[in-house]
Amino acid sequence: MGRRLVPLTLDNLPDLPRRCRSCVFWELDPVSGEAAVKAGRPEVEKEAWISSVLLEWGSCGRVVYVDDVPAGFVLYAPPAYVPRSMAFPTSPASPDAVQLMTALISPEFQGQGLGRVMVQTVAKDLLHRGFRAIEAFGNARWKEPACVLPADHLLAVGFKTVRPHPVYPRLRLELRTTLSWKEDVELALDRLLGAVQKEPVLRPL
Repeated sequence: MGRRLVPLTLDNLPDLPRRCRSCVFWELDPVSGEAAVKAGRPEVEKEAWISSVLLEWGSCGRVVYVDDVPAGFVLYAPPAYVPRSMAFPTSPASPDAVQLMTALISPEFQGQGLGRVMVQTVAKDLLHRGFRAIEAFGNARWKEPACVLPADHLLAVGFKTVRPHPVYPRLRLELRTTLSWKEDVELALDRLLGAVQKEPVLRPL
């Protein structure tokens, strides 16, 4: 089985699941996001966002392939590039962290350690760029897959709560810890990323 991880670009954006390609939950503020959907332009806005971040900041995601078949992806960026991040009651994210926006592994590729490899690749990338941590907004009342990852799963893979909230706590993962995860955390990470795949629709807050 050959697997490779490559930076997300406009060229491989079509390899993401269709719903993810047309989702601008994180990339636009709530008002602009709703307007883009009503105008039928979410995919155009998504491409524009990725292009802008690539030009100004650099790589903002990774796509993992298994035998040249897209198996999953992760999307991340500094909070300044993620307008929706300011809409949470536990905002803002820390200035030394990059925000984990969303991620998934397709069901047929779960349980192969791809989640660990994917996030370790992101960790090495961000460490080289001078960042110390990844932060994410979790959903403490998560019941079904959506754009906001379940808080319990984030905690299970090593995130720690830095600002509690009954619904949307902000959590943090120190990057250096991702480079020495143990097997139980790797399995939990696969479950976390796999949970996102089941979503029938991407729902706003």
